Amino acid sequence: MNYVPGTASLIDDIDKKHLVLLRDGRTLIGYLRSIDQFANLVFHQTVERIHVGKKFGDIPRGIFIVRGENVVLLGEIDLDKPCDTVLQQVSIEEILEEQRLQQQAKQETEKVKMQVLKDRGLSIPKADNLDEY
Repeated sequence: MNYVPGTASLIDDIDKKHLVLLRDGRTLIGYLRSIDQFANLVFHQTVERIHVGKKFGDIPRGIFIVRGENVVLLGEIDLDKPCDTVLQQVSIEEILEEQRLQQQAKQETEKVKMQVLKDRGLSIPKADNLDEY
């Protein structure tokens, strides 16, 4: 097997099942159908997998186009390997509710953390204000 530089090395991976982790934290699983010189990816039969604790849920997304700059990790899924996961698959509604509760808990924790820092005379700029600096 010869080494091919850049995104051309992914040509052998077309029509194989892949997992892709995006910059915004989403996890997608689907069949890689196309790729270009900018590492833009087209997936078919895509599902968005949401993990919360020991549970996960898959939301069907169909055909999904991913801009190359948003890819953090891309890996082929070995369909021949038996699945030995301890995760429990739940319905879409249940995983979305679990995710909402997890996000609320995280926001509450952040709010308490910010209040403690404020009480001590410290402040951290919010992420949406960082562009101003």
